[in-house]
Amino acid sequence: MSDTNDIHRVWKLMEKIGVCMLASKDGDKIRSRPMGAHPRESENAIYFLTDSRGHKDEEVTQDEHVCLSFAQPSDGKFLTVTGRARVLDDRALIKDLWDASAEAFWNGADDPSVRAIEVTPDDAQFWEGPHGVVATFQMIAAAATAGPPVLGDQRKVDLH
Repeated sequence: MSDTNDIHRVWKLMEKIGVCMLASKDGDKIRSRPMGAHPRESENAIYFLTDSRGHKDEEVTQDEHVCLSFAQPSDGKFLTVTGRARVLDDRALIKDLWDASAEAFWNGADDPSVRAIEVTPDDAQFWEGPHGVVATFQMIAAAATAGPPVLGDQRKVDLH
């Protein structure tokens, strides 16, 4: 069982980073694309707006297992989330998720091709640590002392 603080930390990282690579299976290949995430800890779900004419919707329908990769290297923050996805044609949810960035892709929340993907997370793994000059200094110090560098926190978190 995962620590409640770690679970909350995972959700906060998703909110902070915002964009992730959503990887799904296309037969025996794995496809990945950037997506704007709408994490909702209270619902234990991460939502994405998608287009019904896209391949990812078909891929998720064929195999629900997905992986989300969040990264903010400039702040030393990395997170992966594995889970199960499904495509929803829920007009109220789509309107609730609608934001200015969606306007670039569709003619409005009522566009009949807009769908939502809901990901229910199974687990996550995060890495948070120093970056830039601090990380470089720690690597040099570790090499000089023949000890491992201390590069921050990393944990696997059960999100069930």
